[in-house]
Amino acid sequence: MSQTELRDFYDRYIAALNARDFDVMDEFIHDEVTLNGEPATRDDILDVQRQEAGSVPDLHWALTNLIIDGDRLGAQLVNTGTPAKTFVGVEPTGKSFEVTEYAVYQVIDGRFKHMAAIHDAEEVHRQLAA
Repeated sequence: MSQTELRDFYDRYIAALNARDFDVMDEFIHDEVTLNGEPATRDDILDVQRQEAGSVPDLHWALTNLIIDGDRLGAQLVNTGTPAKTFVGVEPTGKSFEVTEYAVYQVIDGRFKHMAAIHDAEEVHRQLAA
């Protein structure tokens, strides 16, 4: 995929996440992947994404930076939301959070094969528990 195609691919992936369009994730994620260095399946990833969306119905990923190097992508995103259910160990209080996420991907045969992401869960906890 060209850099333009990879950019479009990633934009469509984030748009699908934000729309909670989990039924199209087979377009983006291989059946079997590595997630943070460990073997996983697309269903494993979707379970986590659905759980997060269920806890934080307005969870939003905003892409702030994307670097493309061959078949690898590095993304910086700002995640925001207001939990409606317990999230990171905090009962919902009506408070919102904003946290930066960093994610790295490798695209093989047009879909994510390797995925890794980090964000400061303790910062999310601090914002919600304050």
